[in-house]
Amino acid sequence: MIISTDSFPFPPDSPRPPRRRVVESAILNPRDHRQADVAQWTCPHGQHAGQGCVACYHASADPDPSLPLWDVAAWFTTARPIPIRALQDIHRHDRGLALTQPSTPLVYLLSGQVRAAMAAEAVAGVVGFLVQNRHVVDEFTVTEIRAVHP
Repeated sequence: MIISTDSFPFPPDSPRPPRRRVVESAILNPRDHRQADVAQWTCPHGQHAGQGCVACYHASADPDPSLPLWDVAAWFTTARPIPIRALQDIHRHDRGLALTQPSTPLVYLLSGQVRAAMAAEAVAGVVGFLVQNRHVVDEFTVTEIRAVHP
């Protein structure tokens, strides 16, 4: 976990505390799973966030408003291209998820904002969208995950 402190210049007569931002990220390597990384990225339902969790995805539909809001990004690869129509349909998804394709073929970025107690739960919920919607993406491998809590 990386915790960064952003300080902004303020007028001398208005002291303000620095804003803290929590950034958690991981580059996933299927051959090298350190136990600490696995524990950090395991959701409350026992699933690794990079594999997604349908229960976390469903929980994100009606979250507790007191939970922190996470900006989540998950990069993944697929064996076959995702049809453009499917990419467009996901943009209209009611939970505000976005699925984009960077310039690299067969590499995609799924992102969105999710309320969750932990970063692992937030990421597992976003990736859980892919698991829930296997008709859109039948086979995928998550390569990098990131959750930012302002």
